[in-house]
Amino acid sequence: MASSEEDTSNDGDMPPTAAAVAVGAHLLGFSDEILLHILSHVPSTDLVLNVRRTCRKLAVLCLDKSLTHTVLLQKDYEASEDKVKQLMKEIGREIQQLNMAGCYWLSGATIEHVARCRSLVKVNLSGCHLTSLRLSKMLSALQHLRSLAIDVSPGFDAGQLSGECKATLSRVRELKQTLYTPSYGVVPCCTSLEKLLLYFEILDRTREGAILSGQLMVGQSNVPHYQNLRVFYARLAPGYINQEVVRLYLAVLSDRTPENLHAFLISVPGSFAESGATKNLLDSMARNVALDALQLPKSWLNGSSLLQHMKFNNPFYFSFSRCTLSGGHLIQRVIDGAKELRSLASLNLSGCVHCLSPDSLLRKAEDDIDSGILETLVASCRNLRHLNLSAAHHHSSEGPGRHLCQLLARLRHLRSLSLPVCSVADSAPRSDRVPAMHAVPRGFGKKVRIGVQSCPNPFSGQAGPQPSSVFWSLLKNVPFLERLELIGSNFSSAMPRNEPAIRNSLPPCSRAQNVGDSEVAAIGQLAFLRHLTLAQLPSILTGSGLVSIGLQCQQLQSLSLANLGMMGKVVYMSALSDMLKHCKRLKDLRLEQPYFSANAQFFQALSQCSALQRLCLVSRSGTLQPEAVLAFMARCLHVVVCHMFTGESLATCKSLQQSLLRSFQAERPALNVVIFPLLHEGLTNVIRDVPMVHLDEITLFKSRVAEEPPNLWW
Repeated sequence: MASSEEDTSNDGDMPPTAAAVAVGAHLLGFSDEILLHILSHVPSTDLVLNVRRTCRKLAVLCLDKSLTHTVLLQKDYEASEDKVKQLMKEIGREIQQLNMAGCYWLSGATIEHVARCRSLVKVNLSGCHLTSLRLSKMLSALQHLRSLAIDVSPGFDAGQLSGECKATLSRVRELKQTLYTPSYGVVPCCTSLEKLLLYFEILDRTREGAILSGQLMVGQSNVPHYQNLRVFYARLAPGYINQEVVRLYLAVLSDRTPENLHAFLISVPGSFAESGATKNLLDSMARNVALDALQLPKSWLNGSSLLQHMKFNNPFYFSFSRCTLSGGHLIQRVIDGAKELRSLASLNLSGCVHCLSPDSLLRKAEDDIDSGILETLVASCRNLRHLNLSAAHHHSSEGPGRHLCQLLARLRHLRSLSLPVCSVADSAPRSDRVPAMHAVPRGFGKKVRIGVQSCPNPFSGQAGPQPSSVFWSLLKNVPFLERLELIGSNFSSAMPRNEPAIRNSLPPCSRAQNVGDSEVAAIGQLAFLRHLTLAQLPSILTGSGLVSIGLQCQQLQSLSLANLGMMGKVVYMSALSDMLKHCKRLKDLRLEQPYFSANAQFFQALSQCSALQRLCLVSRSGTLQPEAVLAFMARCLHVVVCHMFTGESLATCKSLQQSLLRSFQAERPALNVVIFPLLHEGLTNVIRDVPMVHLDEITLFKSRVAEEPPNLWW
């Protein structure tokens, strides 16, 4: 155990208090193994630049290989330019894995210091500022690199890559490439690729209005080396240009399918017409390979017999999002007649409106599911950890043990789950229940007093979780759930990620009227819950269930609430204020609610979330108080992302945005502020005037459960 004389700080003339010495002595009395585990939760910059300088024992432990071999700077918003440069200088030679994804605030000159890390095997630079020349200089020094993630932005020129850089790329086995311009990027240089991940984020037009085309790639090297490929993954943002460019990447695959291909995944929003080349590719895959993971555009699967001919070998991921796949086909062609799929860890059936019914041609949205199909699915895939059934009407019929929630309760290994709101209702709508859109909650119109309990106790009366409800029983049987999404089957966000913004969305499903405050309160059972999304719950009367979540879900880190209760009024403001004071670990908050008033009372309550880092507010016809926003940012020192889209004028939004940047950017280098009017066309006008690179991942709404295979990348 270290003595007090080991203190090497500069404040030796200030003797520590007795309590401080006792605490320090007690902490340093732990074994090295326990201390290393504790230190593994400290950000790398603090570990090396601060903690290491406190005493001799920690100076040694902080440089342990278990802490310096892998450095995570992703979302470390306090990692300034100087800190990152000093970190690379002090432990650069020890780092073997480095994740700097999303460090948009660091300059290219700072990113260039990665070249100091000569032992790097894996590096993620997605979202970082890199030119072709800087990338070339950096990779030339990283001879041991085997895994790389980068962005390809307008102006990228593969011709500027040096011979040493290309030699490094020739040894890279895993490549993740995000494209913001039509380009092959560095793919043709990577002759040993085993895993290729492509993210297409190309806009159809430049900011000057010029129309882009995949023909810009003509003349570039177009010979990707796929012969050793095991994993091919492509995720496309909306737009015809992304489809045009991905076809050029697929052209080589259609000539010769890699014999070691184990995972083939293409995620496309909307329709993506099948071409002759892609048909040849799929036929070749059906003949020559056995897959572990599969995702195809819906237009390639709908009406085809492709699944019947595909071979699978211990599959761990399936995604049939938005496909017209019937329950009969799911059982016969995917599960192979109820064969046990112990290896299947993740299943995405979002938007598959017919996947739990035997005949897709005759089923209507309001018809009940076939519980026998779901029971077969659950029995065959009992090790599922991630399941997405959102964006569909899954109504259960009457009868003991036949409800969807009762059957899903058998999946004891679930860690993430996405369900439509109507699927958790106990029964069909009752005539004695007043629909929420016409109900007037108690206390409506009263002023909200922060810190005063102004809603019913979350554990009493109707607002408390009902042990007899099927949803309550489901959550009781999956206690280790970390991510939960309850999304209305007709919900349409004003700012969606992969779908067009719709001004007049469909009304909620009638069965969703049976899901209210008591069902929300049941979520409080999930002590390990980290991520929660609630969208389009029309029967929220007071929001009292939110208080239960705040009190009991102490691990909650991200919260997304959208269109709760009456659409014309925000009925849950009081409960939300009470909830927020308990959310001490909350880092991300997204609120989407028409007519939301972001006033001083709201921001005073939000200020109690001391760990908050990212805030997004989306409100058609909503208002905000600039003075309240400025005061909130002054109190919450860790907030770096502040995105607000309301009904305020463009002049008001610009003025507030400039004030925030002027007041806080110097002390928060990672500050990302977007304040913009949300007009009737929704996202369209935002993308036109705000660069997509400025829109944070929490800004655009999407379901995240089983969105990608587990452990696809870092």
